[in-house]
Amino acid sequence: MPGYTKEEALEYVEENDVRFVRLAFSDMLGNHKNISIQPDMLPEAFSSGIAFDAFRVLGFDDPKYRDLYLVPDPDTLSVLPWRPQTGRVIRFYCNVVTSDGEPYPYDSRQFLIDSIKECRKQGFMVRLGLRSEFYLFKNDEDGTPTLEPMDQGTYFDVAPLDRAENIRREICLSLADMDVPPRSSHHETGPGQNEIEFRASGALKSADHFMTYKNVVTTIAARNGLTASFDPKPLEGMPGNGFHLRIALFKETSNLFETDKDTVFSFMAGIFNRIRDITVFLNTRKESYLRFGENEAPKYLTWSIQNESRLFRIPMIYGKHEYCLLRSPDSMLNPYIAFGMVIQAGLEGVKNKEKLPDPLEKPGDQISDQERKKYSKLPLSLEEAIEVANESDFLNDEKRRSITSRFLKTLKENEL
Repeated sequence: MPGYTKEEALEYVEENDVRFVRLAFSDMLGNHKNISIQPDMLPEAFSSGIAFDAFRVLGFDDPKYRDLYLVPDPDTLSVLPWRPQTGRVIRFYCNVVTSDGEPYPYDSRQFLIDSIKECRKQGFMVRLGLRSEFYLFKNDEDGTPTLEPMDQGTYFDVAPLDRAENIRREICLSLADMDVPPRSSHHETGPGQNEIEFRASGALKSADHFMTYKNVVTTIAARNGLTASFDPKPLEGMPGNGFHLRIALFKETSNLFETDKDTVFSFMAGIFNRIRDITVFLNTRKESYLRFGENEAPKYLTWSIQNESRLFRIPMIYGKHEYCLLRSPDSMLNPYIAFGMVIQAGLEGVKNKEKLPDPLEKPGDQISDQERKKYSKLPLSLEEAIEVANESDFLNDEKRRSITSRFLKTLKENEL
């Protein structure tokens, strides 16, 4: 579905039997929230926003900003395909504004928008491709989720070992109907574990797509009597759920790997050199840190061209680089803040003309314990990640200080 202007969105509503409009947004920790309004309220939503009880939303309880409003982005109009096609339900993602119409300082979507603007000032844009894993668990006879996987399939299995292929098909078709086209899907290594990869898009669209993806997966799973889990480590002794971020820089239609490789490598160096600082935004659960160092999940700050277990990969494809792959995040992140922090870290690398260290191509089983001591590690607990963030000069910069402080406060109140 193509992007819409306000006028086109209002026309779509009038001509397509739309009966409900969902205004969706994210709380500080990335939880999907929404309110439904009647179609005749949409003009007011576009012009002045729809009020909501901000103090009930994680990270939004602030005596200075009691009155907050949701303003839909018309470009994000999408039909919910699992709802009736007669009397349709559509959804917009929203920005949060204050009573005077100014952006709410702690709106994570606005934080990403501001980060994208910084990129444009540098003359390029960031395109992100997403790859996310999730488990499907059975429910008991009362509909309560269990930790029993829906199958015992392994990596790339087919039916009958892979019992989720029809559910993945339904998920992928629903996503495509919502203009979130997957590239591929398959059974992953763990029992009941699946992976879906998406085509690259601009950073804001990718964040919106990720919110849609999680909503679709959990909804389709529930419709099939199952529970989807994106938790980083839902089963002890089994692979965790990772989230890989494919990063490419473009100027108009040109990949900067082809035209300005130095800028790309400085951008990657900026992320690499600040990855410990921003890990708390990429891995927000205590269980996130149980995943590091297991089943090819990274633990050390290293990068590689060919080795698939490194923190960063910059693979060579038919003799040339096209993108960088960041492998440490998991799917419980807030995509707006996480992507914004990744972009801003990369921009610092570009401004300072930073360099990556030498790559580490040696297989992990050939690296001695003495050699491993040369490499720094990712934070190995949520407490350590919070401590690193609190002490970070990068995060205490004026552009990032306020949202970092609010995020850490919310995280500590709800996860520790």
